[in-house]
Amino acid sequence: MINLKVNLAGVELKNPVMTASGTFGSGAEYGEYVDLNRLGAVVTKGVANVPWEGNPTPRIAEVTGGMLNAIGLQNPGIDVFCGRDIPFLRQFDTKIIVNVCGKTESDYLEVVERLAEEPVDLLEINISCPNVKEGGIAFGQNPKAVERITAAVKKKARQPVIMKLSPNVTDITETARAAEAGGADVLSLINTLTGMKIDIHRRRFALANQTGGLSGPAVKPVAVRMVYQTSHAVKIPIIGMGGIATAEDAVEFILAGATAVSVGTANFMRPDATIRVLEGIEEYMRRYQVEEIGHLTGAVR
Repeated sequence: MINLKVNLAGVELKNPVMTASGTFGSGAEYGEYVDLNRLGAVVTKGVANVPWEGNPTPRIAEVTGGMLNAIGLQNPGIDVFCGRDIPFLRQFDTKIIVNVCGKTESDYLEVVERLAEEPVDLLEINISCPNVKEGGIAFGQNPKAVERITAAVKKKARQPVIMKLSPNVTDITETARAAEAGGADVLSLINTLTGMKIDIHRRRFALANQTGGLSGPAVKPVAVRMVYQTSHAVKIPIIGMGGIATAEDAVEFILAGATAVSVGTANFMRPDATIRVLEGIEEYMRRYQVEEIGHLTGAVR
């Protein structure tokens, strides 16, 4: 028998495979394609203290090896989320990880406090959101801001806190250490890389926002490198993501130091991508006679 169970800050997942925020809604959209009971966790789309309309269209563009998105974290707000999405997810035997977004520190804290009494398992704090009080620079690009907001969230949170790191920095280990110093229980990385596409025939930006977040297979080598570096810089668990489309991709992240993995853009191409990744990991472990998934974590040094 192989053991796929992993532990994230005291929360045991039946396996290391989960969805990536923003690519799976809150599960209902994929219900007829994916048995949510089989997943280690479902990570919800980002939720804010009030409804966000998101950015103007067009806000998605295909590129070689992936896609650009500038959705702008459109979401119905915490009230609708608690009344609709949490009850839906509670029907399934999977852990619930709520992705939290905000434009100011108080925005984050309002959502975290609201979730304190809700039956969810972990909080993932998206610090790639623009800090409006700092001129729109993402919280996650300044190590001091990362440590400060992590500490503030930890004071209010009842659930373990995952800090989702931005790759749009000079040194990912600086922000990783800052999050750990602030009290983060887990790190997730990477979020999208900032990119741009221009329509040469119309001579216009492909996205109304001009820039967007690059995701998909094109970012995987960067993501693997950052997970590896971060695993050597901190002592807390890491959820690896960025271009995972196959079990081989997922195992690569685990060998680099990830305890668990999130599947994102691949869900748009194959709604059952998470299940295929899970089954592929199981087959890999049987093939190489690995009994415990934990034996693979960080095995490549």
